[in-house]
This record gives sequence, structure tokens and C-alpha cells, in this order.
Amino acid sequence: MATLTPIHEHDHHHHELVRNPRRPGFDILSPLRQLVDSIEVQDRKIAHLFCQLIPCCCPFERDVNLFGRVLFHIPALCKLNPLYNEFVFLRFRALSFLADVCGEDVTKYIC
Repeated sequence: MATLTPIHEHDHHHHELVRNPRRPGFDILSPLRQLVDSIEVQDRKIAHLFCQLIPCCCPFERDVNLFGRVLFHIPALCKLNPLYNEFVFLRFRALSFLADVCGEDVTKYIC
């Protein structure tokens, strides 16, 4: 007999497998990931703060130019942050709250 799994449990399990496909075992940062994922954006000021503090694109990525020629490219370093995905999703939740619930124009927070 098949057992039914609530969809939110299945999605969480799938999210964990996608996040770290090589090491499905112990994740020392799991409590921090869960803490950031559990933050609900329900206040306009806090949503603005998240949108201001969490950049929409990596501030480190750039081309280094000299006399109009690209000497080298510094790649995006943000993905080295082990909580990168959680912060991106938190920023998205804040943007969605401001746009959908508060009816604000969020184009100033979009790169």
C-alpha cells in the first residue's frame, strides 16, 4: 500500500537534494539554512531593509579595464557563500511582499 506524503515535505526533500547532491548526509549549516528559510516577511520596513542589504547581483563581479581593453574578469564570488540560495530567496520574498501585498514599485531594487 502506498503512503501519501504531504506536498510540502516532498518539496523540502527535493530542495535538499538539489542543494547538495553529492553529500545527502550531515549538513553543519542546516540550522542556519532553516533559520533563514523560515523568515517570513510581513513588515514593509523589514522588507525594504532586506532588499537594500541583499544585493540583486554580485558586487564583486567585474571586468578590469585598462585603456579600453579588458585585462581580466573577476567572476561572481557570491555563490561561494554557503547560504547564497537562502539569501536570494529571502530577498525574493521581500520583493514579492512589497509588490504583491504593499502594492509598491520595486524596480529600484532590480539590477
